[in-house]
Formats: sequence, C-alpha cells, structure tokens
Amino acid sequence: MAYTHHELKHKTLAELRDIAKDIEHDEVKGYTQLNKEHLVVAICRALNIDMHEHHDVVGIDKATIKSRIKELKKKRDAALVAHDHAQLRQTRRSIHRLKRQIHKATV
Repeated sequence: MAYTHHELKHKTLAELRDIAKDIEHDEVKGYTQLNKEHLVVAICRALNIDMHEHHDVVGIDKATIKSRIKELKKKRDAALVAHDHAQLRQTRRSIHRLKRQIHKATV
C-alpha cells in the first residue's frame, strides 16, 4: 500500500512497526528500537516518500495579494518614519488581513 507522510505521521507506533517489519531496507533496520519520529522518517526514506507537505492556494490570486502587501509595507515604512501612528495602524491591519486571506485559502 502506498502511504503519504501525513498518513504515517498519524499512525500509532505499533502500526508503524507493523509496516516497518515488511520493509527490507537498511533505513528500517532495528525498527523496534526507534521512536515514532525516527521511525516515520526511516519509513519515508525506505519507501521514497516525500516528507515535505505541499500546500496550494485555491480560489485567490496569490501574486496580486503579495504585490499589494509589498506596496503596503512601503507605506508602513513611510508612516513609521513620519511618526503617523494612525496611518501606521491602518497599514499594519491591512497587511494582516491580506496575509490571513492567503492563509485561509491555503489547502
């Protein structure tokens, strides 16, 4: 059965050891002595599973939002130099809202 890193990470240590006993690879030698974190990494290496979880942004145009954030950061820096606290607060909140928009669209 093909596993993903996410699936392996959520299995119990006993389940991981059952998976490891069927694998003939140097990475999982001594699997009974490994703790869960090390065993997940060893199984991933033995089965050539990508350990990095990929996240995609769905439903929004991330590039335009990032360009708006860059513009707002310039505005923020100008407000900081000018000691304009009202403009500084407004700009920081706008940056925060845009970042949250990207985070919510991440799958």
